[in-house]
Amino acid sequence: MRSILIKDTTREEREKIVHQALYGYCGSDCEFCSGCDSLGGGRIEAIYQPYIDGIKEIREINEEYRAPFVR
Repeated sequence: MRSILIKDTTREEREKIVHQALYGYCGSDCEFCSGCDSLGGGRIEAIYQPYIDGIKEIREINEEYRAPFVR
C-alpha cells in the first residue's frame, strides 16, 4: 500500500485519495450531496480541505471529527 502522508503525496494525489475514499464509503459522489452535513459533520470538502492543502494529516482530521462523540 502506498503512503498517503502529506510528505509523500502531491495536492492532486490527495484530492484523488479523499474522493476515492469517500466514494467507497457511501457509494455516491460528493457533488451536490449534503449527507455528512446533515449528520452535523459539515460539508465534506471543508472537513478534508486541510489534508488536501497539506496542513493536517487525515489521521488528525478524523481524530478531531470523532472527539465529541468519544467518551
